[in-house]
Amino acid sequence: MEWEAPAIILAVRPFGEGDAIATVMTAEHGAHRGLARGGSSRGRAALWQPGNLAQVRWVGRLAEQLGSLSGELVHPAAALAMDDPLRLAMLIAACALAEGALPEREAHPRLFDGLLSFIARLAGGAGLLAEQVRWEALLLAELGFGLDLHSCPVTGATEGLVYASPKSGRAFTAEGAGKWASRMLPLPAFLLGEGEGNPAQWRDGLRLTGHFLARDVFGLRHLPLPAARQALYDRVAGLAELESDV
Repeated sequence: MEWEAPAIILAVRPFGEGDAIATVMTAEHGAHRGLARGGSSRGRAALWQPGNLAQVRWVGRLAEQLGSLSGELVHPAAALAMDDPLRLAMLIAACALAEGALPEREAHPRLFDGLLSFIARLAGGAGLLAEQVRWEALLLAELGFGLDLHSCPVTGATEGLVYASPKSGRAFTAEGAGKWASRMLPLPAFLLGEGEGNPAQWRDGLRLTGHFLARDVFGLRHLPLPAARQALYDRVAGLAELESDV
């Protein structure tokens, strides 16, 4: 059994002396693990970095086996993000979410394409945080926990949506939220297709998707939200605080 495909490196863990267990994501094979021989050695470590794009080959005697992975670097996204702490935090957080949330070997081509596009445009820096939040919303939808941001269930309005219910994921207007507004999550306008946001809205977007990822995806498996994702939220919350002080 074998396959070859463009892949995003999601996670790499040392295994034995110089080898590594790598998790990659492809459009057809989803999140897929394999033994990368020499993956943690000096000569190959640059390839097996989360966020890198590679042409990967998987080989196994049986389909259900761990098998082995080999690859050739296509785009060194990890190295290119090293000089920008925010870009690096964004990249690592997205890969950690995909690796932790996706069922192994289950194809999600829309998620793959979205993450691929995000990585390819990562040089755009903080402005891509809106796209990252939208990708997280897509991740929720692909796993069966999609947000419903089309209309307010109380007023029926499709405009003026400013809150999301932390229970149902439904959007609400200020009028529809009423006395429960203080318990709602802020709904950033960019999730409704209005602009690309600002640090406060990016923080609110990460808080919104993070709430449902923690509860419905990782919580159901009795796992915490990945530390890299929490670190990204903390960094963006810091940006929002700095902007509010100006």
